[in-house]
This record gives sequence, C-alpha cells and structure tokens, in this order.
Amino acid sequence: MKTFQLEGTPRTEVGKKAVKAIRKEGNIPAVLYGSEPIALSEAKALNAGEKVVDLGDNKAVVVTDFVVTQESVRGLVYTPEVFLVELTLNGKQTMAIIKDIQFHPVTDAILHIDFQQIFPEKPIVIEVPVALEGHAEGVKAGGKLSLEMRKLKVRALYKDVPEKLTVNITDLGLGKTIQVGALNFDNLELVNAKNAVVAAVKLTRAARGAMAANANK
Repeated sequence: MKTFQLEGTPRTEVGKKAVKAIRKEGNIPAVLYGSEPIALSEAKALNAGEKVVDLGDNKAVVVTDFVVTQESVRGLVYTPEVFLVELTLNGKQTMAIIKDIQFHPVTDAILHIDFQQIFPEKPIVIEVPVALEGHAEGVKAGGKLSLEMRKLKVRALYKDVPEKLTVNITDLGLGKTIQVGALNFDNLELVNAKNAVVAAVKLTRAARGAMAANANK
C-alpha cells in the first residue's frame, strides 16, 4: 500500500464556532483517533490538540483535533487509490488511515475527516479497489461485463494490504457472477457478505436473441 505524507496543525479551539471559522478560511477540521480503548487512568493528553475521551466502563481513548488544508488532502481523497497516511502532528509522525469523510450534500466540499491511528501488529479494516483481469467467456458470447463492487472491505495487517485486489474473470460465463465468497487472497480476510456480487456478465438483447436462435435449431 502506498504512503501519503500529510501535515496537520493541532487546534485547541473546538465547537461549532471554531469549526465554522476553519471552513471559512478554506481549511478542513480533522480528528485523529488513537489506539483501541485503554484504561481511563492510562489515557493522557500530552500535546496540543489532544484530549481524553471517556468511553465509560473505565475506558478512554486519546484523540487529537487538528486542521489540514484543502490542497494538502486533494491527492488523498479524490482518487480511487488507498493510502497509508504518514501524519505529522506536533512534530511527531503517526501512521494512520482515513476512517470517515464528511462531504457537503450540495457542493461536495470536504467538511470533516476522521483518521484512525494504526499499529504494525494490529489488523485494520479498509476498502481496497477491485481490478478485473482477463477477457470473460461471457463477453465473447455477446454479454456485457459489469463491475458491481469497485472496492472490497478487507481486514489485514497494514503491511499486507495490497494497492488493488485483482480478480480474474476469464472463465466468467454468460449470465454468471463472481461473488465475494469465491475469492481468496493471501494474508487478508474479505469482510463483505459472501453472497455479494463483485462482477457479472449480463445478458444483452443481442445475446438473448442468439441464445433463442440456437435453441430453435
């Protein structure tokens, strides 16, 4: 998986008024969520922008509020590729992935980005683009190839996450589908429903006609 370098500016002012001011300047408010919940007594906010969020049951997580520019995340957000983010905050580098992005419902402008800190020994869940390989038998017979799922959700250590998931469709016949349950990749688990259709060769009007003509011979 490729790495994307991003630098953020920690912020101590939070709330709707502060967020509105950030967006007015053309910037994006963001949050970095720390590791998995830990004991409340062990969670400490040490740097600018950090705060301890009490989850209850004596559990807490450290999060960091910060700001990034629209330009700095353009190559990270507006792309079909997935990246491991090397995030620099308070002069310290943290490895993270995008957890969630909020877009404006009308303008599609980025309103907020959530990042999740990751660790070498802990699996992550992330969506990876699907790439079809080969020339389907069903297409040769007059069908139309359809990629139903452009990304699949995987669980794996980040070092094992590929840039894309290659699916061979050479043997995919007319009217047939490839489902998630039929796929297998090394060192990762597919999280999507096993019966979800990844790719299909659909019958076209011409293909139906040819099939009918052959049946009447």
